[in-house]
Amino acid sequence: MNKNDLAREIASRMSVTVTMASQLVDTLCAVVGESIRKDESVLLQNFGHFQPWQQKERFGRNPRTGVECPIRKRVSVKFKPGKGLLELLNEKHEDTDICD
Repeated sequence: MNKNDLAREIASRMSVTVTMASQLVDTLCAVVGESIRKDESVLLQNFGHFQPWQQKERFGRNPRTGVECPIRKRVSVKFKPGKGLLELLNEKHEDTDICD
């Protein structure tokens, strides 16, 4: 699912226009991104926790040439799924459970 698909799905479920849903998605992404940029974590109850973390400077290797090169330190994001999301992902479906 890409951003446009997400906006269409939100528009359908909320009975709003796709334009309004797209603005909502853009705003959510902007708010989360700005919070993480300010070194703040974002917790969406039952969905998950976005937390910024500093990757240290390290050396990597170019896979084509094998030449070692420095990788600068940078901020990245860790995501820990919430209980509600994990429960949704791990629901048992009788028609799709092939292990039992």
